[in-house]
Formats: sequence, structure tokens, C-alpha cells
Amino acid sequence: MTTLTFEDFTPGHFGRFGPRRVTREEILAFAAEFDPQPMHLDEEAAQRSMLKGLSGSGWHLCSVVMRMMFDGFIGRTASLGSPGVNELRWLAPLRPDDELTLDVEVAEARVSKSRPETGIVTVKSVVRNAAGQVLCEMVSPLIVKRRDAGAA
Repeated sequence: MTTLTFEDFTPGHFGRFGPRRVTREEILAFAAEFDPQPMHLDEEAAQRSMLKGLSGSGWHLCSVVMRMMFDGFIGRTASLGSPGVNELRWLAPLRPDDELTLDVEVAEARVSKSRPETGIVTVKSVVRNAAGQVLCEMVSPLIVKRRDAGAA
């Protein structure tokens, strides 16, 4: 398998990954352990909430996105990690049995000023359900080794 380096990340559409189905059982298990709010655990309480039905935690959705990114490209990238997330918006609820698709765009790719053997690749990720509804948008930088780090 080819290892992706900084030079492989040029601005523009990078890829589409998925689909990944999220089950009711996964939503309940994640919520029980990490985000036990009623709209994530209890059908009746969720129906009375502003979400109008059982929904996955936004943090669960972010975890699924991370897995989709790893399986899609980070797992074969010379990645050194990330300094964080620049932007994150949850726009619609994650529902049981949603089929998620992840579109990744390289928003920016620049050589690091402090570590020129690496580059900073800023990706914008958009997650949609099967109906095309955007559930989440995230902008995050990745630190990636350059192909010829010795030349830096």
C-alpha cells in the first residue's frame, strides 16, 4: 500500500468515503458510556426533545468520522497527528440506521515554518446521510511528513 505524504494533498476535492451505517445499538452504547443525555438514550424523551426522535451524540458522530477518515486515508498517510479541530458544526441529528458518506476536501496545504520536514494539511470534512442531508462539517489540520524530509 502506498504511503501518502504531504505532496499528495493538493487543494481541492480529496475523496469520498463510506458508506458507514450507524445502528441504534451503537448509538445507545456510545451514549450510555460517554453522553448519557435523554435524547441519546430514551425514545420517549428523545421524541419530546427539539430533535424529535432518538439521535446519536455529536461526539459519537465525530468518532465515526474519525474512523472513516482513518479507513479512507489517514491509515495510509505519513501522519504525525493533529493539533486539534479548527471548526466543528453539527447541523442535523444522527439517526439510527443512517448510512453516512464522508466527503473530504483539502482546503490548504502548506509547509510548516517551524518543522520544514513536515506540512500542515487542512481538511474540510462533510458528513451526509443517505438522503444527502449534511449532518456535520469539520475543519481540521493534519501534520504530515514531507516525501523528501531530508531536503527540508
